[in-house]
Amino acid sequence: MLIFSAFVTIGNTFDLSQKPRIIMNIFKSYYLCAGLALALASCGTQKMVSTSVENIDKMPVKTTKIAEKDLKRWSHLDLGKDTIPGMSVDKAYAELLKGKKGTKVVVGVVDSGVDIDHEDLKPAIWTNPKEIAGNGKDDDKNGYIDDIHGWNFLGDAEYENMEYVRILKKGDDGSATYRKAKAEYDKEMQEANQGKMQVDFIMAGDKAISDHLKKKNYTLDDVKKIETTDQTLLQYKGMMMQVLTQVGSKEEFDKEIVGYKDHVYGQVNYHLNLQFDGRKVVGDNPDDLNDKKYGNNNVIGPVKKGAKHGTHVAGIIAQTQNNNKGGDGVASNNVQIMAVRAVPDGDEYDKDIALGIRYAVDNGAKVINGSFGKYFSTHKDWVHDAIKYAASKDVLVIFAAGNESYDLDTMNKYPTDSYDGQPEISNNVLIIGATSPNYGAGMVAGFSNYGKTSVDIFAPGDKIYATTPSNTYEYQQGTSMASPNVAGVAALIRSYYPKLSAAQVKQIIMESGTPLTTKVTVGETQETKAFNEVSKSGKIVNAYNALLMAEKMAKK
Repeated sequence: MLIFSAFVTIGNTFDLSQKPRIIMNIFKSYYLCAGLALALASCGTQKMVSTSVENIDKMPVKTTKIAEKDLKRWSHLDLGKDTIPGMSVDKAYAELLKGKKGTKVVVGVVDSGVDIDHEDLKPAIWTNPKEIAGNGKDDDKNGYIDDIHGWNFLGDAEYENMEYVRILKKGDDGSATYRKAKAEYDKEMQEANQGKMQVDFIMAGDKAISDHLKKKNYTLDDVKKIETTDQTLLQYKGMMMQVLTQVGSKEEFDKEIVGYKDHVYGQVNYHLNLQFDGRKVVGDNPDDLNDKKYGNNNVIGPVKKGAKHGTHVAGIIAQTQNNNKGGDGVASNNVQIMAVRAVPDGDEYDKDIALGIRYAVDNGAKVINGSFGKYFSTHKDWVHDAIKYAASKDVLVIFAAGNESYDLDTMNKYPTDSYDGQPEISNNVLIIGATSPNYGAGMVAGFSNYGKTSVDIFAPGDKIYATTPSNTYEYQQGTSMASPNVAGVAALIRSYYPKLSAAQVKQIIMESGTPLTTKVTVGETQETKAFNEVSKSGKIVNAYNALLMAEKMAKK
């Protein structure tokens, strides 16, 4: 369930956005990082570089603060022109695509669900042309009744166990996998119980301060003025003074603590709960790939807020450009988003991912985005076969690298296209790491996985502003956000140069990126490496360069 976003752990989406980092550190230390709700800063002021791209690795870099209007769309900006290490999307539109007309490209978003009613996504939602809405029939004979905008392989399920918990529930078979799963469970359960203690302590402190002041929406000045000899209240006072100083307001604290509570209680009640069965409501056998008659056509899911991650991912690709709402999609005028709900709040099932990929392929997707992942997989061969099937149908598949700060050359993350140093299983997969808006040592986002052979290329994934359910917008961060940025670039290439194959599009994205050799810090130990040593390409994605190369390749 690594929804590769950066705080919340929605099932297997590498979603850091589901773990409010400030609140997580409050109990351990009063020295807090800056507020995450707006994600405008992360332990310091965001910087942009002010030197030309030709000299970027050859001279000291001057820095200035990034304005919020630029931060909201920094992934579209240009390192050489705007002095921000984005993907040069604006430059591509202004200099290469102006006046050109591309074909519509269907992008399958395999995720937690998509709010297809969002004002900024509606124009870009895929509609199945062969299906008649609401007649209760499988008009196109594809096995899915009334699949108007995609398919929901989770039905009414919302929460799930982690994969290693499901392994434990099957019993000790004496295998190394079982022992590894047990060790992971013990570690995570200990951390979850500690987290529950922390969040309960923080919430108790908030309630004590509120009760003392006789108001819920108190200010930092209100807390400072508290005079008491009650040692417990004094402890709460000190904690909340530090929290409000760093977070900025009680309103932001309330958002943070709700997110942290949901994360921690989700772990204890669902993700790590050996007695919880989240699949029962679905009604299928998740260990039988041939049991395919399950799910429904509600691609948002049973609870709209549960589609937050998928809606944000879809927005990065397709939210409407230049409408003064939210951010701008990388390829909004050129794409249709096919929603495939297959990632719960907890680890995804390999069966749902495999069938979700096949569904997207069979129904016309030419690019598939998968911002999810896990480190245990019981049926990885099913997903491998689905990836190979996508390759046979000329479909590009893009996966997030993950948010655990791991070197993927030393451990396996699922799904991917190569395990244990073996050759890639196909030539249609890209694995994406996440960068931040800061050129220099902090350019690789602190949470991002990396790997000289296991991660293909990096793209913007830190502080990305996009759609969230019910016509709202938020900053989120994670490789979950980097992956759809690349999916958007891939969709542009396939829109304007439709004769290029998925393998050629992968090659273009890899070879046309901006090469950088600057030293960066990676991993939990903040090891220093040259940027060209943390991915196969040693580059960051560049839409402008990619389209130039695509045109040359198309002419050949």
